[in-house]
Amino acid sequence: MDGQRAGRKRRQLGREAVRRGDLRAGRRTARRQAPAAVGQTREPSALRPFPMGRDIRGPGQEHHRPPDRPDRKGETVIRRTTVAALLTVPQLLSATVPAHAAAPARWELNAMDVPEAHRTSQGENVTVAVLDTGVVTSHPSFRGRVTSGPDFIRFGAKKGEPHWGEHGTAMASNVLSVAPKARVLSLRVILDHEDPGRDRIEEAWERWRKSGTFDETFRSHQTSISRAIRYAVDQGAEVISMSLGTDEWGGIRDYLDDVAAAVDYAGGKGVTVLASAGNGGSTDRLATDANNVVAYPAAYAGVLGVAAVSRQGRRAEFSQVHTYNAIAAPGVDIRSATNTGGYRMVKGTSPACALAAGAVALMLSRNPDLSPRQVRDILVRTATKPPNGYTLFLGHGMVNADRAVRAAATTKGAEPKAAAYEGEKHFGEGPTDSPVTHPPIDQAYLVIGGVGVGVGLLCFTGTFFLVRRRRA
Repeated sequence: MDGQRAGRKRRQLGREAVRRGDLRAGRRTARRQAPAAVGQTREPSALRPFPMGRDIRGPGQEHHRPPDRPDRKGETVIRRTTVAALLTVPQLLSATVPAHAAAPARWELNAMDVPEAHRTSQGENVTVAVLDTGVVTSHPSFRGRVTSGPDFIRFGAKKGEPHWGEHGTAMASNVLSVAPKARVLSLRVILDHEDPGRDRIEEAWERWRKSGTFDETFRSHQTSISRAIRYAVDQGAEVISMSLGTDEWGGIRDYLDDVAAAVDYAGGKGVTVLASAGNGGSTDRLATDANNVVAYPAAYAGVLGVAAVSRQGRRAEFSQVHTYNAIAAPGVDIRSATNTGGYRMVKGTSPACALAAGAVALMLSRNPDLSPRQVRDILVRTATKPPNGYTLFLGHGMVNADRAVRAAATTKGAEPKAAAYEGEKHFGEGPTDSPVTHPPIDQAYLVIGGVGVGVGLLCFTGTFFLVRRRRA
């Protein structure tokens, strides 16, 4: 017990130190994290409040960090933070690229054989719903292919403000880099890291924790993802990409039920759903269990969990290791759009999820009759396999867009109707019009049985009283 109390005390002191920005008190993973190179910034993760009061790291982000502060060399260093009740989306390691800069060779597209896939499909007539922090639709790379739907979070930063659509704009550009002729439906369901609305959510969470009161702020953030999934399905989206997640969705049962039910609804309507596997991964044996936690929504049945691959074809060091990893996609040095009209290089399972969603759009453009199950089977069958087959690190392997598109083109679409039963109308002989007679009950057996029971009770009662009298 003393050891447990001491452990809790150390964790509490660590959280308090983290809130003060003391890097030395952070987790070991914070100390292992490489410093930003000159000219680079570590972008803070986009966060969405979630009702649990401990430091968590969800899909795509390595660590939660508050506002930037300059270090001695003028580089940007971001402090660690612990925010009670946060649902997260990935942190992006970024270097700003001018908007007019020529697009460099995209290693991630070559690794997925996307140029070859573009010979037969570029995502025509497919809509990908991006559930994220919002998308700046005016970015020059989008060329009118992105539209904005309702804002399901309904508070926080406004369009045009600095901390609106940072993460979502990057994810939309990743989808379109693979499927340039697809359409993207942006649905805002979470807040970027420095969005001022985060304070409102923390306050709403505290009110709920203390009094159980569900005010509008709390209710809005609780149901934003499930409502957005259903909206995307009803608007005709064929693919839903969620570069977000948390390991704490069991904290409030409504989260688990609402989002899982919405995923089931999407699957029933033939919509393929993908989500980031998570960025809390670790190869440290002492930290593996703590960091490779279950991340939702990737862990829901019916969701394709996407892990991240490095340039060397191995698991990216941050990518979480778990049984829900179905496939993998590049997640390091991914050129992505910014909400200011430029570009930056990012990493995380977030871009991996968006790139995989783009590959699904290519498949469905070639064969719109594929069911979510068929999409999954094709991705698994055509993936670039790990040497030893399926692993918890990369699932069934890295998406190969060219092979997936060619397989989709030759796969017969799922039949939406159930096959008619052609067997017998009844099991056995079935009903008959002939009267059925049963032999009469033999009354003698009933009498004999009743007498036997009565005699047995009398013998038991007599024996019971005889034993009691002898003891007395």
